[in-house]
Amino acid sequence: MFKGGIPFGRIFGITLKLHYSWFLVFGLVTWALSASYFPDAYPEWSTGKAIVAGVLTSLLFFISLLAHELMHSLTAKAKGLGIESITLFVFGGVSRITSEPKTPKDEFLIAAAGPLTSLLLGAVFWGLWYAVEGNSGFVEGVSFWLGWINVSLAGFNLIPGFPLDGGRILRAILWWRSGNVKKATKTASDIGRGVGWAFILGGVWLIFWGALFNGLWLALVGWFLQNAAQGSYRQLAIQDMLKGHTVSEVMVRDCPAIPPELTIDRLVHEHIFTSGRRCFPVVEEGRVTGLVTMHEIKSVPRDRWSMATVKQAMTPFDHLSVVRPGEELAEALRIMTEEDVNQMPVVEEDGRMVGMIARDNLLSYISVRGELEGK
Repeated sequence: MFKGGIPFGRIFGITLKLHYSWFLVFGLVTWALSASYFPDAYPEWSTGKAIVAGVLTSLLFFISLLAHELMHSLTAKAKGLGIESITLFVFGGVSRITSEPKTPKDEFLIAAAGPLTSLLLGAVFWGLWYAVEGNSGFVEGVSFWLGWINVSLAGFNLIPGFPLDGGRILRAILWWRSGNVKKATKTASDIGRGVGWAFILGGVWLIFWGALFNGLWLALVGWFLQNAAQGSYRQLAIQDMLKGHTVSEVMVRDCPAIPPELTIDRLVHEHIFTSGRRCFPVVEEGRVTGLVTMHEIKSVPRDRWSMATVKQAMTPFDHLSVVRPGEELAEALRIMTEEDVNQMPVVEEDGRMVGMIARDNLLSYISVRGELEGK
């Protein structure tokens, strides 16, 4: 979820991104502060002062969110986990951790780092508010709201429903007591789904009582939590199902190679229509130089198919994501999902291509195993 985003920097080797939905919520928070909160709390302020305070407070709020996620990520890195990026989006922020914690203790520490950071920031901002109270209205107003919102953020994230931080802390405790991470995740996810439904029902109730905006927002948060909880458990179940199984079990070994001078028109009519294949390695002088899939074919205008060659349309081999035959299937699925590709070449250590793995084959494998294990 929320794979896209606009990179805006790197810190401690972690890419920082803004999802497109962030701009919407940044505008809404700034508008609510500038047009409502600050004018009501400080009626003596000018409109310009309220707007400046609103923009500055929104920026500091999202820096606080970034600090919350950054502490999750740094703690995960300290525990040996890979961190791909941090993305700020409409509901806050998310750290893309490339693997699951190995022990309940690691899970607990990673999950607790974010809320503790928010509580610390809340204390710092409230300490600043107390220090300047009555002397600096501008700093007083900004710091009080930031103290309140950071403490509220910590409280919200400590709700014991997966995948919130509180749900992850609960999962760590259940995992520690039972020794079964899958069972612990199922329980925490079920609670997370329950919390999500409670938020949705609460939002509907607020809407009926006339609080349209607050009700819609609460219902959207509930919908997000409900889906995230369900998706998180499903992802873990799939990883558990694929554990110990390698790419060589699923890959297709008889990949029909095509020459680089073959036209797109001939590829479609002589190879795709007759074989049903959707992906072809391009071989030149005995070496694989690229890959042609349906995506590359569709990118060529139809009226040029008779003239354009596969060499012109292919993705060069050195631009492709590849996997080894002994790579775990869970890792192959992760790469396909993150890179948004449907096929990957399978290559040996010496660079020799030995097969292809396709998303539909992998999903079919997951479906069959799930059906058999369900019996």
